Amino acid sequence: MDTAASAQLSHAPSGTQWTIRSGGQEAVIVEVGGGIRAFTADGRDVVSGFAEHEGAVGSAGQILAPWPNRIRDGQYAFGGEHLQLPLTEPQRHNAIHGLVNWARWHVVDAAPDRVTVAHDLVPQPGYFWPLHFETTWSVSEDGLRAEHVVTNTGDAVAPFGLATHPYVLVPGVAVDDLTLRVPARSRLLVDARLLPIGAARVAGSEYDFVEGRRLGATVLDTAFGDVDTDADGGSRVEITAPDGRGVTVWADAAFTWWQVYSSDTLPADRLRKALAIEPMTCPPDAFRSGRDVVSLEPGSSWRGTWGIRAI
Repeated sequence: MDTAASAQLSHAPSGTQWTIRSGGQEAVIVEVGGGIRAFTADGRDVVSGFAEHEGAVGSAGQILAPWPNRIRDGQYAFGGEHLQLPLTEPQRHNAIHGLVNWARWHVVDAAPDRVTVAHDLVPQPGYFWPLHFETTWSVSEDGLRAEHVVTNTGDAVAPFGLATHPYVLVPGVAVDDLTLRVPARSRLLVDARLLPIGAARVAGSEYDFVEGRRLGATVLDTAFGDVDTDADGGSRVEITAPDGRGVTVWADAAFTWWQVYSSDTLPADRLRKALAIEPMTCPPDAFRSGRDVVSLEPGSSWRGTWGIRAI
C-alpha cells in the first residue's frame, strides 16, 4: 500500500496498522474500527491500548457511532418508525457502542504525521440510514488529534451520535492515586443494566471532580453532563499523578458529555490499570430519550474534534 504513513499489512485481529509520528509523538491507527491502538509521547505510554495480536479489549480506542453507549433492549423510535437493533450486549439485553467499531475502514490520505481513514455504513436492520465516516488522526508536539466528519448520504433524516473510547494512564502510577478532574455538574443515575434512570448533581458527593481530587477507591462507569466549557466552547478532562505527570483529554463543542470508566469489569490484567475518558455527543440511551441526538439531514455533515495531550 503506497501511503506516506508507515503502513503494515497484517492478519492481526485489528487488520492493517498505520503508524504516524511527529515531535516525539507516535500513534498506531488500525483498520478494524478505524481507531487508535497505541499512543506514546517521548517514549511514554499515554493510552492503554492493545497488542497487535489482540482485538480492542474493552473497546479500547474505538469510535462509537452512530450512537455511543447503550440503547435499552435495542429498541427506539425515529421518524414515525419503531426500530429494533441487534442486541450486542446480550447479558444486559442492550445494543451497545454503535455499528462501526468492528467494521473495516480504508485509508483515504496519509502523510508521516497523519492518516485519514473512512468507512461507509450501509443501511441495515435497526438502522436504515447510509452514512459516510472519515476520521483524520494526526500527531504533533501538541499530542494526538482526531477530526471526525460524518455525512448522511441517504435521502432521509438520520439520528446520530458519536463517542470515542480511549483509556489513559500515567505509567507506574496506580489509578487510585491519580487526581481526576471532570468539569461537570451532574451525573446520570443508572440501573443494573447501566441504563439511565435519572440524574443527580455531583456537588459534595463522591462523584464531584469539578475541582479535581484523588480517585481513591471510587468506582466509575458514569456519564457526566452539565459540563463547564472553556472559552472556545470545548471542555477538558484531566488526570494528574502525584509527581505532576498527567494526561488531558479535550474535545470541542460538538461533545457535551463525558463518560468516565475506571476499568473495574475488565480482565484481571487490565483491572483498574487505566481510566477510559470518553467524549460523547449525547448520553446513554439517547435514541430513546432523544436527548442531544443529532438529526442529520440528507447530504449534510456533522463534524467534531478531540484529542489527547501528555502533561
